[in-house]
Amino acid sequence: QVQLVESGGGSVQAGGSLRLSCRASSSIFSINAMGWYRQAPGEQRELVAAFTSGSTTNYADSVKGRFAITRDNAKNTVYLQMNSLKPEDTAVYYCNARKVFAWDTVDYWGQGTQVTVSS
Repeated sequence: QVQLVESGGGSVQAGGSLRLSCRASSSIFSINAMGWYRQAPGEQRELVAAFTSGSTTNYADSVKGRFAITRDNAKNTVYLQMNSLKPEDTAVYYCNARKVFAWDTVDYWGQGTQVTVSS
């Protein structure tokens, strides 16, 4: 079981920046993939950015060049630095941790944090 605690959401004007944090209850070395998803009203949840294996990162095309995912292994924490925010970035952002077992793949989710970008 992995508990994820998110922080850092809020409201900002277009062009502004926010930094999200996600702290895992266990070592992130034991997690196969970890990152951020978002869900806007009426939309499906979508990948924003994630560490997929080792230090490999994956970004949604819509955030490339504006968002950066980083991690602090000692703090079991993953961050999402969001710059040049746009109104279309408005969503609930969820931290995700994925563990792959021989018999199953399990996704753990944080509680979500609201990001609102006004024009």
